[in-house]
Amino acid sequence: MSQSDSETSTPSPEPSTPATQPVVVATAPTIEFPDTPDDELTAEQMEALYSQTFQNATQGSLIQGTIISVGKDEVIVDVGFKSEGVLMMREFRRSGAGDIQVGDVVDLYLEQMENEEGQVVLSKEKADKIKIWNKVAEFFEKGEALEGTLVSRIKGGVSVDLGGIRGFLPGSQVDIRPVRNLDRVLGQTLEMKVIKMNQARGNIVLSRRQLLEEQRTGMKDKILATLKEGQIVKGVVKNLTDYGAFVDLGGLDGLLHITDISWGRIGHPSEVFKIGDAVEVVILKFDRERERVSLGYKQKTPDPWVAVEQKYRVGDRVSGKVVSITDYGAFIELEEGIEGLVHVSEMSWTQRVKHPSKVVNLGDVVDAMVLNIDANNKRISLGIKQVEANPWDSIEERYPVGSKITGTVRNITDFGVFVGLEEGIDGLVHISDLSWTEHVKHPSELLSKGDEVEAVVLAIDKEKERISLGLKQLQEDPWQQVAGNISIGSVVDGTVTKITEFGAFVDLGDDVDSLIHISELSTEQVRSVSDVLKVGDKVHAQVIKFDPAQHKIGLSIRALQNQEERAQVERYMEQETMPETAMGAALLEKLREQKGESEGDSE
Repeated sequence: MSQSDSETSTPSPEPSTPATQPVVVATAPTIEFPDTPDDELTAEQMEALYSQTFQNATQGSLIQGTIISVGKDEVIVDVGFKSEGVLMMREFRRSGAGDIQVGDVVDLYLEQMENEEGQVVLSKEKADKIKIWNKVAEFFEKGEALEGTLVSRIKGGVSVDLGGIRGFLPGSQVDIRPVRNLDRVLGQTLEMKVIKMNQARGNIVLSRRQLLEEQRTGMKDKILATLKEGQIVKGVVKNLTDYGAFVDLGGLDGLLHITDISWGRIGHPSEVFKIGDAVEVVILKFDRERERVSLGYKQKTPDPWVAVEQKYRVGDRVSGKVVSITDYGAFIELEEGIEGLVHVSEMSWTQRVKHPSKVVNLGDVVDAMVLNIDANNKRISLGIKQVEANPWDSIEERYPVGSKITGTVRNITDFGVFVGLEEGIDGLVHISDLSWTEHVKHPSELLSKGDEVEAVVLAIDKEKERISLGLKQLQEDPWQQVAGNISIGSVVDGTVTKITEFGAFVDLGDDVDSLIHISELSTEQVRSVSDVLKVGDKVHAQVIKFDPAQHKIGLSIRALQNQEERAQVERYMEQETMPETAMGAALLEKLREQKGESEGDSE
């Protein structure tokens, strides 16, 4: 079987005869020579002496020989046979025994007693391998560990050099826990145990895991006998997971949960440890029967919350790093283990912060003020906006009521326009304060977003953080002038500006509008306003309603017509006396009724 075959072959069942039986090294034969001189020996005696040299050596066994000559390429060895053995020098070099001298005794493998040329056939390399096999077999029988070097990856595991022969270390037997990357262990010289071997097939199966488990069992018993809660012990980080780290305490693994690694906030145990780190940990809980150990790392130092009220006081200005952002606020780390919450409502005096990420980012170092401390529940409330003065405290000084301001239209709604006065502070111009005279249905009829406007400060509410502005107040109220010139019963002239189903709007000048209801258009019945008036018509009417506060004027053409008819009747009556006849009496009564109706309309 070739060497490569022995490296990749799978262990097979052992034969019925022991496959690990060591090869016996034949010692030099002891020959009894007769007292007769050599030249007097008979042929029978010489043959007997020659036969004695082979009685302890068999083909396929180990024998010893003495080097009698060392050449450049060959080494001649005396093995006590009728002919010497010849070996190539390269066999000695490959085995690491290149520095040899005449007289050295070496172990050799007897391949043939005599070949076709009558020479003995020997092998130094095979003898060395057999010696190693015998040594490995001895370790196997005694159950002892031996050293081997992990030299290369093969299917299912690693090929191990045991000092001249190869063994197979399955991947599952490299360590107690599975090793995902076997390349990481190549080149290491490790102790392991032989769990199966078959010399006939050239198979040696090794296990490092078995050795480690045996070692751990002994160490575990010792640890279990001495371990107690509160004890500080040393260990090695064996594995890292999302929820914690496993620490080898020397035969027993303990779990160090992520919440017990640091008083502060960490996202993953790898931020603090790496596999192989030597650590000191505290035994928090110990279940001897189930062999479970809970460990702590932060418990080696005092809980920072114990003295938090001595370090921080309400009103203190502090500085910290943003370590977490949620929908409702941002957590600021003041020191390891001490975090405070800045609620979204405590981030700005003027801005309506929809999400904390609009103000701060993870990792930012920010200044804040301590608003409240609850040591029992380990909570600190912080405020960022409190670091700066509240601009609303001095708003009346910057924008006195009655003063004129200039700003930009930031937003338009159904009920008004928001004008930006400074960063985060807006004033509202209500739709009713846009114009003295125009009937505005929506603010967008007069203004657009981004327009620069001038306005007057009407009112300030610091508690509700509101400023009321007015655009129409920049001009004098034209109704004040109208109030002095118009009264109920007075007659005015105007121009029709708008026709509706219920009446006509009439401009009396100075952008003062009035309304003639459809019922006041004529003494005759009117079905449609457009049958009587159209836009642009000049009208002459009487004021029948006047409310300066509500900016409303009601006109009537019908009342004026009735008034003119009464005037004509009165003038006629003053000129002639009506005949005292039944017809004259009826006419007078009719005139009186019309006069009464006219007076009722004017009221």
